[in-house]
Amino acid sequence: MVLRKHFDEVEAQKVDMQGAANTTIRWLVAKKDGAENYAMRMFEVQKDGHTPEHVHEWEHEIFVLEGSGLLATEEGDFTLEPGDFGFVPEMVLHQFRNTGDGIFKFLCVVPIKE
Repeated sequence: MVLRKHFDEVEAQKVDMQGAANTTIRWLVAKKDGAENYAMRMFEVQKDGHTPEHVHEWEHEIFVLEGSGLLATEEGDFTLEPGDFGFVPEMVLHQFRNTGDGIFKFLCVVPIKE
């Protein structure tokens, strides 16, 4: 089944992992929608917010929609602006931080794990 929605039709959920601050996630496309291989999420990081510093066994791809931020990794820090995209390989310690005055919004695609 083909899916078409606007992002604001999907509930923003607080990222409640330890180490996260002022960040929400919207599961735009996920297993619940019939996706079998990849999930697409939208993160919205408020001013002074950040995701937890973390590592996991899967890669992910990101695309910045709005605001400015920083991708902090063990390989160095990378500034992020609208239109930028990035790739975080598996097992790389990383964190996303809002470095601007407004919202920092980005898409993140990850494989669906059973």
